[in-house]
Amino acid sequence: MIGIFRLAFKLLVNDRAKFVALIVGITFAMFLMVQLTSIFSGILNKASATIINVGAKVWVMDPAVNNPLNSIPLPDNILDAVRSINGVKYAVPLYSSAALVKLNSGVYQPVTVLGLDDTSLVGRPQLLEGKIEDIYGDNAFIVVKDSEYPKLENAKLGTTFELNDHRGVIVGIAQVTTSGLFGMPTLYTTYRRAIQYIPSMRFTTSYILVEPKSEKDVAYIEKQVAAMGYKGLTNAGFKEVVSDYYKYQTGVGTNILIMTITSFLVGLSICGQTFYTFVLENLEKFGALKAIGAKNYELVYMILFQAFFTGCTGYGLGVGLSALLINIAIRKVPGYAGQITFFNIGLAFIMLLVIVGFSSFIAVRKVIKVEPFDIFRG
Repeated sequence: MIGIFRLAFKLLVNDRAKFVALIVGITFAMFLMVQLTSIFSGILNKASATIINVGAKVWVMDPAVNNPLNSIPLPDNILDAVRSINGVKYAVPLYSSAALVKLNSGVYQPVTVLGLDDTSLVGRPQLLEGKIEDIYGDNAFIVVKDSEYPKLENAKLGTTFELNDHRGVIVGIAQVTTSGLFGMPTLYTTYRRAIQYIPSMRFTTSYILVEPKSEKDVAYIEKQVAAMGYKGLTNAGFKEVVSDYYKYQTGVGTNILIMTITSFLVGLSICGQTFYTFVLENLEKFGALKAIGAKNYELVYMILFQAFFTGCTGYGLGVGLSALLINIAIRKVPGYAGQITFFNIGLAFIMLLVIVGFSSFIAVRKVIKVEPFDIFRG
């Protein structure tokens, strides 16, 4: 069988033009599929930035909430009710809202403001500069140093700004795991200062962050919260809700899906046609192999090897090129949303198998039907 595969490889690379066309076609298709799905994955990741960065075990929210930006304030008594649930170690409020700040240059900049519980500061970010205790100072805010940070004119410690006619001072510069999706810098402050500085409705608690006593208590807490008429979700569950929202309730998921299917069809047509042409041009060689005793299953193995070899080569080049481009874009393009996950490359590999299978099928049908008599007669 090794000799069959070696012969198949020589037949494949001997026609360099067809071989290169196959590699380029599959590489291009894989590049587009990985690129598009990685962008969508990056969008979903950035849309869940608040969830990821705060990292609460359980989030309590209004049932109508489907993404962190559309928080619906909870009545004040819900916090006490959640704290009274068996299995809750502690529960604290979180304030989340958009605001408009006026920078020293006179420029107005939209920001996301997160108000942390004054006592525990649950959900606080990791500081690069400054001390977390300084958040209790007058007018104190912590700024997140991410891709949106330059929009605040690269604020330093001690930089001042205005928020709803209130003075704000940067007392810390922090880093987070994920930056936001909509191009808005993030500021952290205390819960009381947030509701004091930003106009709010009657209720001010956006979310309640719950720490269970153990993982076994999570299901019970969620059940009790649901009995109150509200929704309790784990960190992963909240991210899934956000993911479903962008997949099915916005045009983002549909558009990405259409473009991914288009790239798949392009790869399928290019590779199928090129591989079929390759087999037609080498039909005499396959007929000669039959004449000297090659079995049909051996010729099938040859074609499958050729298709799989070109597919894997194009797959590796496509994924590598996409990873390189995404890495460069993340470094050079502020706010770029793109990340390669196992799901992205796994989906691309499954589509590759379909392309390889289709190409092999149309080629095998032609080779199986060829008869040595027809070849030598011609």
